[in-house]
Amino acid sequence: MSCCGSTGGHVRRQKKEGGAHAVALDIADARAPARVAFPAARAHTGTRTPSIPLDGEGVYRERKLKGFSVDATLVTNSRFAAFVAETGYVTESERFGWGLVFRGLLPKPQTVAPSRSETPWWVKIDGACWHSPMGPGSSVADRADHPVSHISWEDANAFAKWAGGRLPTEAEWEYAARGGLPDPKFPWGDKEPDDRSFMPCNIWQGRFPEENTLADGWIGTSPVTAFPPNGAGLFDMAGNVWEWTVEPFRIRSASRFAAQRNETSRTLGQKLMKGGSFLCHISYCYRYRIAARLALVADSGACNSGLRVFYDG
Repeated sequence: MSCCGSTGGHVRRQKKEGGAHAVALDIADARAPARVAFPAARAHTGTRTPSIPLDGEGVYRERKLKGFSVDATLVTNSRFAAFVAETGYVTESERFGWGLVFRGLLPKPQTVAPSRSETPWWVKIDGACWHSPMGPGSSVADRADHPVSHISWEDANAFAKWAGGRLPTEAEWEYAARGGLPDPKFPWGDKEPDDRSFMPCNIWQGRFPEENTLADGWIGTSPVTAFPPNGAGLFDMAGNVWEWTVEPFRIRSASRFAAQRNETSRTLGQKLMKGGSFLCHISYCYRYRIAARLALVADSGACNSGLRVFYDG
């Protein structure tokens, strides 16, 4: 994922608008999903068998957790619309005036030049934001139960506070994702998705980024309960959209590489994301594993970045 620069802006009351924004507010539904409670426990972060060691996932650390609870689903477009309707919140993508969109999701991708970067499948689309996820002409009117996207770290914190919760720590997120299993690779266990008959989450199938076979039925986001939950009853702990944590991205190691990487993270203001998205695949961005980690600049938002709310106690 590409990154956006910092805005340094303040939240202001949303002006009355028509079009996609007004349509989005029409689907507003403030009802919260079911919560799953976890008692205090000993847990761990990381794995002893890392697939992407440079991300710091191979740093295995035991933790003590206080009791917490978590929403069973990602935050949906309808619930985020209720938040905006009540508070007038303006997301960072709206304040920037543009958002990052996966080129293959555009109605006429051939008319949009690839970005000049190491990830040319990401393109800057004016007007792309939570209520118009692919830019002007797109809408969430028929996606009320899909996860909200184009959400920055600031946006995620603002919503979580409104909902009476907060963003999770990495340890809480990983513990919840395991769903009662001791140390699985994925929320459902160790079996790898195969692009054909075993597709337990919303990720890519085919050859990224040229070909998506749509074997799971979805080209972008999917409804938040479209795939089976983990053993604890949590949906989409792998795939669909990335989830922000409260933590800055850092590698807890005394190595020279970790020190350099952590300094880069501090300089750029990167935060830690977990869970992967509909664009992940074993051949590229193999980060729908529980221990996997992503660093993203805090004011970034894209068509595959969302959130889930955690709560104390």
